[in-house]
Amino acid sequence: MSAALLFGPELRRLRQEARLTLTELSVALNYDKGHLSKVERGERSASPELARRCDAFLGADGELQRLAVRPDPDSESSTTASPAVPRLSLVVRRSVLAPSSAATLLPSFRAQFDELRRLGQSTAPKALLPLLEVQTRTVAGLAAETTAAARTSALLLASRFAEFTGWMAQEAGDSGAALGWTGEAAELARAGGDAHLGCYALVRRALVTLYGGDAAGTVALARRAQSDGLPPRIRGLAAQREAQGHALIGNERECLRSLDRARALFDDDDARSDAEPVIGTTHVSDPAAMTTGWCLYDLGRPRSAAEVLDRECGLLPPHALRTRARYGFRRSLAHAASGEVEHACAIAGELLDVMPVVPSATVNSDIRRLARELSRFQSHGAVRDLQPALARALAPALG
Repeated sequence: MSAALLFGPELRRLRQEARLTLTELSVALNYDKGHLSKVERGERSASPELARRCDAFLGADGELQRLAVRPDPDSESSTTASPAVPRLSLVVRRSVLAPSSAATLLPSFRAQFDELRRLGQSTAPKALLPLLEVQTRTVAGLAAETTAAARTSALLLASRFAEFTGWMAQEAGDSGAALGWTGEAAELARAGGDAHLGCYALVRRALVTLYGGDAAGTVALARRAQSDGLPPRIRGLAAQREAQGHALIGNERECLRSLDRARALFDDDDARSDAEPVIGTTHVSDPAAMTTGWCLYDLGRPRSAAEVLDRECGLLPPHALRTRARYGFRRSLAHAASGEVEHACAIAGELLDVMPVVPSATVNSDIRRLARELSRFQSHGAVRDLQPALARALAPALG
């Protein structure tokens, strides 16, 4: 008997063990009683969202999620072949600038990197990628022609360009190119004397597996980036990613433990003042708190998630459109799952207006979840009003 067919009987057993009627469970989960009845009888499959909420409410420790797990056809993980990422170690030999000229250009490229990161918050990733690729190759090339003293700086800056190029590739929906550029970033950093960015590459790879639905792979990669010799910020970012993997599995205890570890590492991050450019997000004031809200939704606790995300999203700077969309749709999803349909639609409506400006493969995964969640409330006026904008956001290819 398949795990999917076992879900309904196990849900019924746990509900009866908790001395709950079907009506009481439907009210607690904000799900239609008839739908839950069909799930228990095996006539309907349980969605991952329903499984998470049942799991959390009935204290099943992830068992119901495991019984409901199935491949997500909406996964944004790219399965198509990506253009090969050039080996930048070869490009380094091709600069024709004089050493003095190369050295004087580095501050300018450093300023351009900051500007491109800012543009990444308000520009389509596919529009930025060609410029990022050229700048990464150019800065890598400067390393061969600059003075020995500036060579390390050039290689490290090129590694950060490559890492950000990988993130924009992932936002554009090309996971293969994202991993390729992340690998180049690690190689360039190693050549510049920084072995740590290679471990941050594991955190980036874990994000790809997270959006691909591979929770166990996410946890495994994140754990490899938490050895004691690494900077606290990288270990904190890795602990966050591990927490997200545990949340997908439904392992609340390990998720919260990882979040506590991340919080302690960020609080003890003695490299914050001098580590430039900053690795990871620069717009979330409390990354551990924001990730807690993210994880609580996946753990089937949407009301708690909504409370945390309301608070943390309110602290995001107005210009950080990509970051606001990334966490804002998760916030909308949490409110929808809590039955606060009108509020969820109001949040999503504002965010959908900016999606043509900052299209995102990672954000689209939550927009699809939101569309599925709201489909249970099709008779609600706010949902009907939002449907055209939802359809437009999901229909076109990423720009």
